Amino acid sequence: MALKQVVTASELFDLPQQTASAVGKRGAKPKPIVEFPEPRQTAWEDVHPFHEALLLHAARHGDSICYLHRCLVHQGDRVERSTLLQWAAGKKTPTTVKSLGILSRIERRYGLPSGYFKAKLPTISRAPSGHRKLLGLTPSEQRRFAWHLPDDFDRRPARERAEILEWVRTVVISGATDYRRYQAEASKHRYAIRFPGITGRKPGVQRSLEPEDGRFRDQVECELETASADAPRALAAEMAQLIRFKTATLTDIGFQRSGVWNGSTAFQKVEHLGLLFGALAAGKGGPVRGRGVPPDSLVMGLLVFPAIWDWYIQWREAKRGFFTVWEVNMLQLGLSLTRAETGWLRQSPALAGRLQPIHGLVSQADIEAVRADWQGACDRFYKHGLARSKEVQRVARVHRDPFEPIMPILEADSPVGEYRRITEEIIRLMPDHRRYPRQAAEAVRSFLMLRLGLHLGLRQKNLREMLVCPPGRTPTADRALEFAKRGELRWSERDGGWEVLVPASAFKNANSSFFGNRPFRLVLPDLGGLYGHINAYIGQHRAVLLNGAGDPGTFFVKTMKITSRNASYDMNTFYEAWRLTIQRYGIRNPYTGRGAIEGLLPHGPHNVRDVLATHILKQTGSYEQASYAIQDTPETVAQHYGRFLPQDKAALAAQILNRVWEAA
Repeated sequence: MALKQVVTASELFDLPQQTASAVGKRGAKPKPIVEFPEPRQTAWEDVHPFHEALLLHAARHGDSICYLHRCLVHQGDRVERSTLLQWAAGKKTPTTVKSLGILSRIERRYGLPSGYFKAKLPTISRAPSGHRKLLGLTPSEQRRFAWHLPDDFDRRPARERAEILEWVRTVVISGATDYRRYQAEASKHRYAIRFPGITGRKPGVQRSLEPEDGRFRDQVECELETASADAPRALAAEMAQLIRFKTATLTDIGFQRSGVWNGSTAFQKVEHLGLLFGALAAGKGGPVRGRGVPPDSLVMGLLVFPAIWDWYIQWREAKRGFFTVWEVNMLQLGLSLTRAETGWLRQSPALAGRLQPIHGLVSQADIEAVRADWQGACDRFYKHGLARSKEVQRVARVHRDPFEPIMPILEADSPVGEYRRITEEIIRLMPDHRRYPRQAAEAVRSFLMLRLGLHLGLRQKNLREMLVCPPGRTPTADRALEFAKRGELRWSERDGGWEVLVPASAFKNANSSFFGNRPFRLVLPDLGGLYGHINAYIGQHRAVLLNGAGDPGTFFVKTMKITSRNASYDMNTFYEAWRLTIQRYGIRNPYTGRGAIEGLLPHGPHNVRDVLATHILKQTGSYEQASYAIQDTPETVAQHYGRFLPQDKAALAAQILNRVWEAA
């Protein structure tokens, strides 16, 4: 219906003030309370700002703000008159559950559609405050839940409230998969041994649920989130020797090695061995049901005994219920340590000097035999471990399906187009940067995380460590980027666009045939307002996020608060930032109407590589072209990334064959 404006802008403000002054005259009879006043004008033209809309409809019904306050109070609403006056003046907006309830009653009073005023409120990317205290939840959990609760949550029946909380808990927070449920239960019991002198990991610091390398995503273990105790000093010293051997630029004289660990790989191996030693040290009678080995008996030399490895992988199988590729890769780690000529354990016979008997696993006679023939002991384990890894691999099952959280996206005809809907939802809910600068900056950052992830297909390490060179500055030299093993986003005068340059040395698979010792370079397309958001982020929002803190030089920076120390993202914080974006904007919430994709589950940045590979496979059927999108090889895509099912292949072939019938 066409709307006609019959009230001028000045009248919108003057009418309520005149009415209020008339009521306030000495001796004047107060205006009687009318619950649903009839409008004085039926034809009106809508206005968008909330405060102007409130004044418009108050004037249409002959209400002043003060009279509106009297009517609301008469009906039992507890609201301050100054609050309504500040709303009408545009100085404040409703942000609490209680104030949003007041808006609903004003809508009913004026015969407006439900949610009319709320739709005109500036988005603040923050949940309404004031929900009743949720029993059984900590304050931090309540803040996390609040975003996903409907505004009328407190007014709903107890059964509906319980239903909503259960949905948020299982779908949004935990992820509602079998692996997530196992993970939540297993994480309640700490047992891993940490090596803070090597990893720098502090007690209680949580780890992300997704590793850097997607090829080993099924190996992720929630036990890595927390540890029970520090490693004994002697064990920590032996572990430090192993890390030095595998990461040093040059090996020590007399030693040989095959392959070098980078920082991420070394970090991962230390924590994996920490799980093994932690399981051995855990008490037999506790929930972990470990072996109860005294801490002083934990030494690296134990790794040459087949009985130690057999106990550990069988303990893991009993804990989970089946074998997984995790146990296979742990055995392969043991094999690499005892390999002839290059294994670190094989070249370190002095480790046998600290061995002590372990009842039921390692006897004194076993120790004497190992000390007498260290090379023979390594040979025996290598032969045993090789056979055992093949046996376990034959029956290993996948516990964590990497595709499960994003299945609705992968099943779409255009996976990238489906994932793009999340970025559009971020824009739809984007707050006004003039009123809510920090919330707007965080929303733009979330938007750019997803957009750059979709355009570049980088692993999260390369994405989070990417530097930025604002326009007008000299880009970082290619040799400097190669030395730092980082990429950079810079403005290309030659191409007239934003380009990303990442040296091959920055990639995990730097020696892959994809690179050929050449850097990765891509000019971003100016589609969907991408350049405008990049310019706004660099020129305005990024400084808001830094909040005066030191600039790490990376494109993505954390929101700096009083307790913040470093603006750079690490593996855990970047994963959590991505996951939070999916929880807020990606998962369709049937109770609030927010979220883009129904059936989506929380996930991290690595899943974008699955989306890109699957999209190209569905469009072209080419594993080679799919590998180009994620800087990898066709074999890796076929084995780990692309979800290219028989029906997808048949549909692609049918498109070609059907052209014959269409042309007939």
